[in-house]
Amino acid sequence: MTDDPAITEMVDFLPNPFGLDDAMALIRSQGARDRFFGIWNSDCALVAVAGAHLQGSARIEIGYWVGRAFQGRGYASEIAPGLIRELDARYPQCQVMAECRPENAASWAVLRKCGLMPTGANGHRVGRQVLVRPK
Repeated sequence: MTDDPAITEMVDFLPNPFGLDDAMALIRSQGARDRFFGIWNSDCALVAVAGAHLQGSARIEIGYWVGRAFQGRGYASEIAPGLIRELDARYPQCQVMAECRPENAASWAVLRKCGLMPTGANGHRVGRQVLVRPK
């Protein structure tokens, strides 16, 4: 699923091509500040990956990618709010934020539905803008 240039172009830390060794390295890279979660459908197909990344001590950045074959089916609209609810329960002192390219209308809409608001600030990744969920 992740070895798709449409995915690797959007996710800055994914190499292109993305092979099995890259997947294993991503899984092994998880530590105290980063977590990745696979999301499977009822057919046991991996449809998406979501991540939570501690930024400093007070912000948690969320991100996700959905396999091309599964896009437009509401997976991101299910994943993002679920991840945010879990983060709120476990880390109520942290503010949830994301970086998104303004031209990524689908993801921008999902983040806005989750209560994240654009700050007008550029993200640390080129071409992305910061959205935060007010406390």
